[in-house]
Amino acid sequence: MKSATKSKATATIIGAVLFLVAVGAYQYFAIRQPNEPAVSSAPQAVSTETASSDSSFVLHETPQPVSELSFVDGDGREMSLAAFRGRTILLNIWATWCVPCREEMPALDRLQAKLGSSDFEVVPLSIDRDGLPKVKAFYDELSLKALGIYVDATGKAAYRLNTVGIPTTLLINPEGLETGRLVGPAEWDSPELVNIIQQQLVKTPGEAS
Repeated sequence: MKSATKSKATATIIGAVLFLVAVGAYQYFAIRQPNEPAVSSAPQAVSTETASSDSSFVLHETPQPVSELSFVDGDGREMSLAAFRGRTILLNIWATWCVPCREEMPALDRLQAKLGSSDFEVVPLSIDRDGLPKVKAFYDELSLKALGIYVDATGKAAYRLNTVGIPTTLLINPEGLETGRLVGPAEWDSPELVNIIQQQLVKTPGEAS
């Protein structure tokens, strides 16, 4: 009787360990592709003013500087964030191998279709090492029409922005300063997040969040 009880307890412990291993493996591969560098785990200094119970979007009390990034557009032309100066952008760091990234892309596409203008653009910056062909095939697969294509095949954007994983999304004002950040996937065309972005669009340049 004792032997049977002991065996049952051992089986329970083994099952629990296997479950924790499986969860850890999923979290690892959801944000990191084999042979891809791990992103910085440095904490981000932000305000504690949360904007929506629907997400972890955090708006900064004081806009933060953004490191300069180099990447290419869908035609392979070299560009940087300076090209968007004078406009509010939603900069989304993602990759085709990141499952949560893949799941939120259609919502970003809908957001761009809804709010995209000369004053605002969703800028999805892929860090795929395979470059434009991989990203273009992904766009075709999901029938993404409104979003532009931007790729940093070096993957340096993730480090320079101090991301703790992907997707990570930054709201950047016309002066090129970060006014908010959301770590993880989100339903970007939800009323709550659309409202946050619209509120930022009506702020005057230099006005704090």
